[in-house]
Amino acid sequence: MRKLLVAALLAFVATGVNAQDKNAEKKANPNKPVFTVVKENPITSIKNQSRSGTCWDYSTLSFFECEILKATGKTYDLCESFVANKTYMDRAIQVVRLHGDCQFAQGGSAYDPLYVLQNYGICPEDAMPFPGSLYGDSLNNFNEFFEIMTPYVTTIARSNAKKISNQWKVGLQGILDAYLGKCPEKFTYQGKQYTPKSFAASLGLNFDDYVSFTSYTHHPFWQGFAVEVQDNWRNPLSWNVPIEYLEKIIDNAIMNGYTVAWGGDVSEDGFTRSGLAYAYDTKKVPSLAGSDMAHWLKLTKTEKKNMIDSLGCRAPEIVPTQKLRQERYDNWELTDDHGMLIYGIAKDQYGKEYYMVKNSWGETGDYKGIWYMTKNFIVANTMDFMVNKNALPKDVRKKLKL
Repeated sequence: MRKLLVAALLAFVATGVNAQDKNAEKKANPNKPVFTVVKENPITSIKNQSRSGTCWDYSTLSFFECEILKATGKTYDLCESFVANKTYMDRAIQVVRLHGDCQFAQGGSAYDPLYVLQNYGICPEDAMPFPGSLYGDSLNNFNEFFEIMTPYVTTIARSNAKKISNQWKVGLQGILDAYLGKCPEKFTYQGKQYTPKSFAASLGLNFDDYVSFTSYTHHPFWQGFAVEVQDNWRNPLSWNVPIEYLEKIIDNAIMNGYTVAWGGDVSEDGFTRSGLAYAYDTKKVPSLAGSDMAHWLKLTKTEKKNMIDSLGCRAPEIVPTQKLRQERYDNWELTDDHGMLIYGIAKDQYGKEYYMVKNSWGETGDYKGIWYMTKNFIVANTMDFMVNKNALPKDVRKKLKL
């Protein structure tokens, strides 16, 4: 009996402590969002690109892992280093062909992993060295890597020679292999031997199923064009659709069990490191925060940010428009910063809807590597996204004859 009383007392105390913690949290910021999942599709494990500009690689391979999971029920861990090795060589070749009149950089687009899968194949993660391990790091660190590789490529591309030999490719391949690992010609996976091409063919994917979308007015709607950003260096075409179709296409994909490889701008103030993203309307914030405009203008940037953060999910958002998207793109405000994976939809306690987005920064933030990004933020800041054509609304497929 005494033991039961002690256990009950401890349970009561624990309950009281938990209640106090929750009350304290609520008191600290009653506007912190509380999410209810509307639709959540399965994803593979969260990875960490660490100190490398390879979000395009991690997010798109994650997208293909989800495609495989949906199609076959099998979970794969595809190798980002394989894609990076092949992609950086191809990008260097283009830079040399153009005598340096284009950018050689760490970034890329969702099309690059697709191109590698189609043309070179792929291998599982454990068929190449673990990222960073070749140079004594626990994860990718491309600082030294690109400090060596960039001037090498630039020197060849800007050479005054009338003719160059192919040996520069041998030298560059040595650098790539030294920092990323050599791409295997053959490997064994689950007791079977594969080449990268035969492994890619075994994944159950149709590489002709993938299409990309964007929304701008400097090209005709319902036609394809290559989005003019430097990391879109292979110049794949994206279908140009009116702004209202961005959300419509993403929603239809998610609700039908598909994920979306998203690329866009995360440099805005509304994108937080805690795992949230809002398309803040800073003109409306002062009145909602109880501050007049004159006082608001005198606040420091940090004070303004703290005030906006305190509003949490009650912070006012802009309503994205076609005109605003175009203006921000043309004045360099809407930039191509980051690639992520959209895999679900959730709503907060006020009914506002968010996309559930998998990042590649490890299990960071309040949601362990997951970001909740409002639909307004995604529509306003999308550069382009890739999706399976079978995930498109029927009217879109019919209009594009897909």
